[in-house]
Amino acid sequence: MKLFFKVIWENKEMVEDGLPHLIYLSREKRPKQPHHFKAGAMNVLTRVSGLITNAPFMLNVDCDMFVNNPKIAQHAMCILLDSKGEKEVAFVQCPQQFYATLKDDPFGNQLVILYKYLGAGLAGLQGTFYCGTNCFHRRKVMYGLSSDDMENGLNKLSDEELKQISGASNELRKSIVHALKGKTNSPSDINVKKGIEEANQVACYGYEYGTAWGKQIGWMYGSIAEDVLTGLKMHEKGWRSEFCTPDLVAFTGCAPSDNITSMSQQKRWATGLLEVFFSKHCPIFGTIFAKLSFREFLAYMWIINWGFNPFAQVCYSCLIAYCIITNSYFLPKDQGIYIPITIVVIYNIYTLYEYLASDMTIRAWWNSQRMSIITPMNAGFCGFITMLLKLLGISNTVFDITKKDLLLYNNDKDDKNVGRHTFDESLIFLPGTTVLLMQLTAILIKLLGFQKQGLRGDYECGMVEMLCSFYLIICYWPFLRGLFETGKYGIPLSTICKGGTLTCLFIFLCRRTIST
Repeated sequence: MKLFFKVIWENKEMVEDGLPHLIYLSREKRPKQPHHFKAGAMNVLTRVSGLITNAPFMLNVDCDMFVNNPKIAQHAMCILLDSKGEKEVAFVQCPQQFYATLKDDPFGNQLVILYKYLGAGLAGLQGTFYCGTNCFHRRKVMYGLSSDDMENGLNKLSDEELKQISGASNELRKSIVHALKGKTNSPSDINVKKGIEEANQVACYGYEYGTAWGKQIGWMYGSIAEDVLTGLKMHEKGWRSEFCTPDLVAFTGCAPSDNITSMSQQKRWATGLLEVFFSKHCPIFGTIFAKLSFREFLAYMWIINWGFNPFAQVCYSCLIAYCIITNSYFLPKDQGIYIPITIVVIYNIYTLYEYLASDMTIRAWWNSQRMSIITPMNAGFCGFITMLLKLLGISNTVFDITKKDLLLYNNDKDDKNVGRHTFDESLIFLPGTTVLLMQLTAILIKLLGFQKQGLRGDYECGMVEMLCSFYLIICYWPFLRGLFETGKYGIPLSTICKGGTLTCLFIFLCRRTIST
C-alpha cells in the first residue's frame, strides 16, 4: 500500500498558512516487512503532525469512539497545564464507555466496573495505565523527555545525535527541538503545503530504520499491547498520569458486538501483556533500574497477570474433573473446607455490591462473572499458547484487528437472538469446549458409579468438587447450548471432535494414574 495524503480545506481564502479542517494520511506498507501495527501508525502520525502543527498536546481516539463531551479538551488542559501537572503528568486518560450496548452486557466486554474502581485506585499511585484510546498526550514526553530533564531534554544532544534518534528529516528535527523547548507554532509558522511535502519523507516506508522510533521515542514497539507498554515506559521515566472522568461522559463508542470479536480482542491483550513480561521492558526492571514506583509496579504485574491467569484456570478446571474421575479430592476436608467457601462467598458478595452500587443489575453481575471464566479459558489460554510458541521460536505473534461495528442494538424482547453467543471453527473455542466435555464426562462417570477406588481408602471425591464442576457447567451454559445448536449459534463439529478426542485422552491418563 502506497503513501496517500488527502487534505480537506474548506476555508474560502485557501491560504497556505492556515490550518485545514482535515488531513487524512494512509501510511506506506510493504508485504513481509514489519510495520509495527498500531504503534507504527501512531508514530507516523506523530511525525507528520509535528511537521504540520507541532502542537504540544495530541489526542488519540480510536475510529469507533467519538467525542461526547465538547469540553473534554478543557478538562484535560486543566490537568496538563496546571503548575504541578506541567512538571509531572505525561498523559490524561479518559475511560472507555459505550453507547447502544446490549442489555446487561451478555459478553462482559464493557468493563464498566473495571474502569470505575481500577482507575480510581491507580490515580492514587503513579497514575492509570494508557488504554490505547481516549487519551491526551504531551508531545515532548513522546519525544523521550524525562521528568527530571524538563529544562534540557534532548536539546543537550548534538545535531548528529538527534539525527540518529529521530531520522534524517531536518524539518522534523527542528520541530522536535521546538517541542522540547516548549515552543508552539503561531499561525504564520504553519505552512500545510510545505509540511505535506516534507511529510512524504517522514511517513514513507523505511524512514524509521536505524532510528530510535519505537525504542526510545514515540509509541513503543515490542508488544501488540503497545498501549500498556508505551504508558509503562513513561512511568519508568518518572512521569505520572491522570484519570479524567467528567460528569458528562468524555468519549463513547461501540463495544465488540459479539463474543467472537470480544475473544479475539482479549486474546491479543493476553498475548501482548505476556510479551511485555518476557522482554527487557518487564516492570521488574523498571522498578529496579528506573523510576517506576513499587506500588505502580504491583499494579502493572496485576494487569500482566491477565496473561498468566488463563493457564491457572484451565489447570484448576482439569483438576476438578480429575478428582471426580479418580475419586479423589483437592480441597480440605472437615472444618478446613469453610475457609475457601468463606473466601468465595465474600468475594461474590463484594463484587455484587460493586455492580448494584453502580446501578447495574444482578444479571449484569452474573454475566460478568460467567465471562470472567469463559473468556480467559478460551481467548486468554490461546494467547498464552501463542506466547509460548513465540518463546520456543516456533511462530510469531499476530496483531488481530478488532472488528469495528457501528450498530444500534435492538433490545426487543421478542428478538431471541439478541446477545446469543456465536461460534466459528477458530481454535479459540477449543479449550472451552474441551473443559465442558471434561466436566460433563466426569459428572456422568460419578453418577453411573464408574469411579475406581483410589490408592488409599480415604480417597473420596466430595460434594464440594462436584459443586465446583456443576458451577463450571453453569458458567459454560452458552457452550452447552452450542453443542446442540446449528449454524453460527452451534459449535462446529470439527471443534467438538477435537474436544472429544482431548477429553478421551484426559480420561485415559486419569485412569492410568489409578492403575499405577
